[in-house]
Amino acid sequence: MGSCSVDSGVGSTEPPRSEGAGSAGAGSGIADLIWTGNVNDSYAIRGSVGLYDTTLRDGEQTVGVVLDPDEKLEIAKLLDELGVDRIEAGFPRVSDDDWQAVAKIAAAGLRAEVWGFSRAVPADLEALVELGVQYSVIESPISDLKLDAIGVSRETMLERIAKAMRFADEHGIHAAFFGVDSTRADPAFYGRVYETAVENGAKEVVVVDTLGIASPEAVRDLVGATLQYVDGLPVHFHGHNDFGMATASAAAAVRAGATWVHGTINGMGERAGNANLGEVAIALRALYGVETNLRLDRIRAVSERVRELSGYALEPWKPVTGDTLYRRESGAVASQFHDPPSIEPYSSELVGAERSVVLGKKSGLDSIRIKAKELGLEIAEERQAEILAAVKALGVEKRRLVTDDEFRKIVTGV
Repeated sequence: MGSCSVDSGVGSTEPPRSEGAGSAGAGSGIADLIWTGNVNDSYAIRGSVGLYDTTLRDGEQTVGVVLDPDEKLEIAKLLDELGVDRIEAGFPRVSDDDWQAVAKIAAAGLRAEVWGFSRAVPADLEALVELGVQYSVIESPISDLKLDAIGVSRETMLERIAKAMRFADEHGIHAAFFGVDSTRADPAFYGRVYETAVENGAKEVVVVDTLGIASPEAVRDLVGATLQYVDGLPVHFHGHNDFGMATASAAAAVRAGATWVHGTINGMGERAGNANLGEVAIALRALYGVETNLRLDRIRAVSERVRELSGYALEPWKPVTGDTLYRRESGAVASQFHDPPSIEPYSSELVGAERSVVLGKKSGLDSIRIKAKELGLEIAEERQAEILAAVKALGVEKRRLVTDDEFRKIVTGV
């Protein structure tokens, strides 16, 4: 994939020029903070891709999550500062709160493009016009499973899609057609759908793996075919994580020529969630040489705030944002703690994290030395093994890590 950069992302159908994804401070090159070696060189994609965030719409579908308009505005501002290129502000027709949120975000003067979400029905589209939203995805189910479930024929759905796209075009809305359950649609009908959308005014299209069922290889082929159907117009990929493949599928979509990838902060979303934008961005940059505008050094702070507002927790071992990503308990690893590239694939500086050694059952003598130095404690060499044994015993007894205060007490004999 070649570089898809233009002068500005605003009002553009292509992703904005990369400004140095994951900036980690002046004078620090991102390549110096990535330690993956050359095993991936033969598979590099290069170029750049735009990131489209749907945390405020698809992400809020996470079970139990409710965000009010002011909270959504706060998150939108955080996303803007994070470097997200397009922010889906919400589905204004779903509730009064969503209407207000879209209105607030659209009026916030963000650098990012603000997108709406609409079904291919007149009332939804009229709401976008009333709100003055200039960009929107317009969705329609297109798999036979979905069409049968709602009792709509293929021909009727094609008519709805054509009418919706013409309405958007006539009212100055830059629309991307969003074919729900794209990956389970009949291939011949899929082609007709996307050709119809473009013929009637769609400016971009989205390949949608609604249930996360497509392998990366299938995503690659479908994105490639879609580019042919739409004569080279921008193609997005919207993936879910039901089989844990969302990041891999996003990379496959970019390899095939997708210029926009959809996702959410923390991968939040219904069922197994959406593609995780932070994970997608670091994988594309570190493994494939594809630039994005995401500020990786800010991703952990944004992740934490979105979690606070949404009221859920993450597995501590999550890539990029996990609490234990740079915390080392193993004594074998602690022995190499002084040499980060030997035990980490990318620098803590890259993602704005702090490295630390913690004590517990799996600690070693190097763990004891590092922690003692950190806390300003003097330990004679002949006592280190004794203290290590006490730390291990306490970790087993408590079935948790040993705190710094507990370690001090062990060292001082209290």
